[in-house]
Amino acid sequence: MLQAALFQFAIDELVRQHRNSFPPLWTTESWAKLMIWLALSCGCSGDDEGLRQFAAALEPALARRLRQTFFERTLEDLELRLLADPADSQVVVLPLHPSVALPPERVAEALARVGLSERVVADPAGWKQLEGLVAVPWAQASEAAHS
Repeated sequence: MLQAALFQFAIDELVRQHRNSFPPLWTTESWAKLMIWLALSCGCSGDDEGLRQFAAALEPALARRLRQTFFERTLEDLELRLLADPADSQVVVLPLHPSVALPPERVAEALARVGLSERVVADPAGWKQLEGLVAVPWAQASEAAHS
């Protein structure tokens, strides 16, 4: 049990420390670059077969956890958590505590701070204020819906 917890802590920290190293941030391309870097760092060859073997060696639960960690940010001072996986239709902004309000200004500041402002719908009128969270659509998804 302790070994599993230590492994999870170590892999989460590794992803957090390197997730900003693979531009363009907040894209599947960035995620792919991280996975290739991890594969190469683990001694896999960089050819298709080596990368396939690395992907096959990852358990689905571990792969999900890596991706979640890669596309998640916690802003302690704003008391917010952002889930911004480009595979999802929107960025989800959650308070760290139930008592934290989610006014548009606070959400906009969080989006700007992590570099998401240019990638999401900028107008708060396009955001969905749900109970306990704000859902902010990706800009390209919104543009495609209006095309």
